[in-house]
Amino acid sequence: MKRKMILPVAAVMMLTGCSFGSSIDTLMSPPKLSSEQEQIYKALTASTGDSISLKYPKSGNYLSAFIMEDIDGDGENEAIVFYEKNGLTVEENTPRIEVLDKDDDGWHPKDDRAADGAEIEQVMISKLGDNDRMNIIIGSSMLNRSEKNATIYNYSNGKLNAAPFKSYSFFDVTDIDGDGENEFVLVNGGSSEENAKIKAYKLDNEGTFHPSAVDLSGGFTEFNGFSYGRLPDGRTGLYIDEAVGSGSIQTDIIYMEDNGLKKVFPTPEASALTNRPADWSSFDVDSDGSIEIPKLILAPGYDNYTEGEQMMLTRWDSVDPDGKLVPRYSSYFSAGEGYIFVFPDKWRNKVTVSRDTLNDELVICAYNGATSERGRELIRIYCAEDVASGEDRISMGYMLLRTKGDTSYLAYIPQYTGSYDDDLSITAADAAINFISV
Repeated sequence: MKRKMILPVAAVMMLTGCSFGSSIDTLMSPPKLSSEQEQIYKALTASTGDSISLKYPKSGNYLSAFIMEDIDGDGENEAIVFYEKNGLTVEENTPRIEVLDKDDDGWHPKDDRAADGAEIEQVMISKLGDNDRMNIIIGSSMLNRSEKNATIYNYSNGKLNAAPFKSYSFFDVTDIDGDGENEFVLVNGGSSEENAKIKAYKLDNEGTFHPSAVDLSGGFTEFNGFSYGRLPDGRTGLYIDEAVGSGSIQTDIIYMEDNGLKKVFPTPEASALTNRPADWSSFDVDSDGSIEIPKLILAPGYDNYTEGEQMMLTRWDSVDPDGKLVPRYSSYFSAGEGYIFVFPDKWRNKVTVSRDTLNDELVICAYNGATSERGRELIRIYCAEDVASGEDRISMGYMLLRTKGDTSYLAYIPQYTGSYDDDLSITAADAAINFISV
């Protein structure tokens, strides 16, 4: 859920004034080619010349410059290769797409065309609708990688045929309406002239795309995330977390029925009820296939504290069959430390949290709403960023909940000799089950 920004090497070069025709692909050592890829590369350079560099998609399932798939339905794989010519300036150079076919004499170039951008962002290959043809969906971007274009190609009779879909912020191939056939789903960012949109395209037997579109809740140009979840009626919903102003997001939920795309939240005002900080992304808290939407709420007992001293809890809401938000879970969520601790049902409205700044620990304790007093400690959670501090806590009786990279999450559950009538105590198993690293 927490996102970090890494400045690409290419961006560093531009910032430092470097201006030459190399890209990140040519600065890194390329993967060693297989024997078949060597044969394909040799056939490619026989046509293009040796002065080329391979281009690699930035994300998705296809991360190689070589893609081997049967894209014309003849039962044999063709090769798709992404490359660019050397010796050109960054502005002049455009990645190219080469399709090669194989016969008894080896590999032979068949078609070559320029991609619609400076980088290959993502590649998907899939059938769409009830059409049997295979579609090669390529997302490409400009140098700044913020402007992206999507093009769907199909290959027949040795030629690539292109259907441009222009700008996108997100695209996917999925059966969003549950009819057993995939649709092409594309989200466009908004502008001063029009709202952001989501479109779903069906492909018929004649090769015609039939779009269905719906506006999102505002003129969003940036998106925080996309996820699929099961809605109360069993349909699949696409949860779109949209950037709103400075450091905030809100959610639209889109689904599809027989007469097209629909929104769970029918108005911008309904969607605005999901507004929260950007690190609080929609998330399947209990891994049941349905997505919850987070909402920050003031922790009990902090009403009279200044804003900087207040502690917040995170409530996780689901949508009911009428599209209303319904509280489902309460938790403490630390976006900075990357974890959620989901409160047991018996804790609802009966606990609060504090920060032990001396020991850098979160403390969850009982809370008496009638007297506005904090009671006994129920659990402490510590985030260890090195082995020594983790081992030190374990020697003090802490239990290990999770590890993620170099980070260890530990908890201490106080053992009381007396008896309590509040029924708030939890076991080590409860703590392990309710802890989620994100």
